[in-house]
Amino acid sequence: MQAEENLEAILLGAVLADRACGDCTACCTVLTVDTPEFRKPGGTPCDYLVAQGCSIHASRPHICRTWFCGWRRTAAMPDQARPDRSGLLVSLNFGRAPRNCFEGVSIIVRTTDPGAAIDKSMAAAVLDSLCDRLVPVWFSDGAKKMLMHPSDDVATLVLSGDTAPVHLQAEVAAWREQYGVFGATA
Repeated sequence: MQAEENLEAILLGAVLADRACGDCTACCTVLTVDTPEFRKPGGTPCDYLVAQGCSIHASRPHICRTWFCGWRRTAAMPDQARPDRSGLLVSLNFGRAPRNCFEGVSIIVRTTDPGAAIDKSMAAAVLDSLCDRLVPVWFSDGAKKMLMHPSDDVATLVLSGDTAPVHLQAEVAAWREQYGVFGATA
């Protein structure tokens, strides 16, 4: 657990003192929680979630005390991107059985209400604030997920091991160096 908390700080940033959850409880519904101390399926409101927020806030589980969404950690993300306002929840994702190197540790931007229309300018602003480093970024509407960063061309070359064209060589080499430990066929 401590390693995941440290990785969140490294990849998303430390918790920002000037941002607070306020009335937002998106994580209490959207996320899957599977720790020895507490379990909750994704897409289901926590049993402790009431109209006023968390009914056990003072004694909530460790995961709830230490987990913060990407909006609370990423200074480049717009203030309006708070999940309850934007309909987008950003988190670090740890894949238990990744199909490829981009799924092991990645950032995922999830819609909090799959049926709601997404403000495309807000989604673009959130993605722009996250797609500037060597960390895979996925977007999920609840039914499917799409790799947003790196681009399809770069991802295909990283996974295949094929020689990159000149204009992509530096980017492909950087991703391969970062994720080479997972192997080209991972």
